[in-house]
Amino acid sequence: MSKLVQRSAARLAAVQALYQMEIAGTSLPEVLTEYESHWIGRDVDGQKNPEAEAAYFRDIVSGVLREQRTLDPLVDDVLARGWPLKRVEAVLRAVLRAGAYELSYKPDVPARAAVSEYVNVAGAFLDREETGMVNAVLDGLARKLRAAEFDRTA
Repeated sequence: MSKLVQRSAARLAAVQALYQMEIAGTSLPEVLTEYESHWIGRDVDGQKNPEAEAAYFRDIVSGVLREQRTLDPLVDDVLARGWPLKRVEAVLRAVLRAGAYELSYKPDVPARAAVSEYVNVAGAFLDREETGMVNAVLDGLARKLRAAEFDRTA
């Protein structure tokens, strides 16, 4: 399995883990252990979960938690006026935080690729309108944080 596929699976698992941590109050060590031993690459309810790059999964989940005080204001600045991040639905919040983390702390991942990946992750959980919102917010954030990538001509 390619590294790109494993990273996509890591992003999907990370968003699920972040959601679970917020909704169920699961701790970081618990969620990492649970996902790595019971979900990633395992059969769950007759469905095979994809293999994920475990280190990338851990980095996203722990990084979002560690940097949340920095990430939330960044996302709030791009969200529509009057809709702070705390007012959006929990899955959407998890997607936006994970995307903001990669855009802020993973310069080796091209900004457009990160935005595209999280739009795909959002599509697994959210309707078209919310997926469009993920695209708009993360694209706006990418253009702020990584303007140089967008200034280049293709």
